[in-house]
Amino acid sequence: MTLETGPGAADHGPLKTTPLDALHKALGARMVPFAGWSMPVQYPAGVLAEHLHCRAGASAALFDVSHMGQASLHGSGAAAALEALVPGDIQGLKTGRQRYTVLTNAGGGIIDDLMVATLAPDRLFLVVNASRRDIDLPHIAAHLPAGVTLERHDDRALLALQGPGAAAVMARLGPAAAAFPFMGFGPVAIGGIDCLASRSGYTGEDGFEISVPAVQAEALARLLLDQPEVKPAGLGARDSLRLEAGLCLYGNDIDEGTTPVEAGLGWVIGPRRRTDWAFPGGSIIRDQIEHGSPRVRVGIRPDGRAPARAGTTILGEDGSPAGTVTSGGFAPSLNAPVAMGYVRRDLAALGTALQLQVRGRALPARVVPLPFVPHRYLR
Repeated sequence: MTLETGPGAADHGPLKTTPLDALHKALGARMVPFAGWSMPVQYPAGVLAEHLHCRAGASAALFDVSHMGQASLHGSGAAAALEALVPGDIQGLKTGRQRYTVLTNAGGGIIDDLMVATLAPDRLFLVVNASRRDIDLPHIAAHLPAGVTLERHDDRALLALQGPGAAAVMARLGPAAAAFPFMGFGPVAIGGIDCLASRSGYTGEDGFEISVPAVQAEALARLLLDQPEVKPAGLGARDSLRLEAGLCLYGNDIDEGTTPVEAGLGWVIGPRRRTDWAFPGGSIIRDQIEHGSPRVRVGIRPDGRAPARAGTTILGEDGSPAGTVTSGGFAPSLNAPVAMGYVRRDLAALGTALQLQVRGRALPARVVPLPFVPHRYLR
């Protein structure tokens, strides 16, 4: 699922806390303001150890992502109603399956990216980004026809169990979830606790996202942490893991001024949707698919060891303006810096030489394939 850190995630007023707040503190987490919430950025082991544990052998990492927005759409026309707001094929999404999609605006820009699952023929389950939940959910509600209603689930927590050992943990505690295919979704009992789970995540690893009633969240988290494979991980590791996996971060890599085509997310537009383009910004997105977009999100490998952070200016090899880094940092799995950013279309080919303006110096870099670390989702 998606994580936002910077733009669009400003904190105003008292911070909200998740149902696991006391557990985080008991585990020694360093808490930080994040999208209006008090969230754990790391535990005593540190971001590097948490990151590597999530990718290692038979291990798994447990993340608290309860700040994300959860909601349901009810009614026989729920799928058609949501499909009018997104480019994904929602009416073709079978019960027990989940899909990644985006809400678009009239200019083809991305209001948010979200997960949509079909829980029953007349019920969809949604997960949206924390900083956008109070934008997304009213936006969706305002466009619903008679007979379709939106129900917020502010009384639920959300945990993410990620890593090569996640399936073994679920096989012991929630066998029904362990049998899910990639992007499978449904009600499961985990250690006797009734949950909604999907086989998905935001790290590039196999794993599960688990929605649980808030009153049972700590019991579930403690049960998972009692498993020998599992250690807690904070938002720092979550961010470095998703960067290695080449996954977009709302507010950095995608926003209301970015189209799915520019972002390399054209695959979210289902084949059937490409026959009518009946969603916000459809004509603009169609034109970019047919004729190309002026800029493209690419993977970038800086030469040397200096990381290029978000906001770094990208230049062509000749020194001409090329674009901007939107996410960047150190990739623990590669022991090297990596970045993503938008460049002019003529500079987007793999192997293209670039320059990054880091601390007043133009450092050499090149365009490379995404993801930086291969995905290991169940296939």
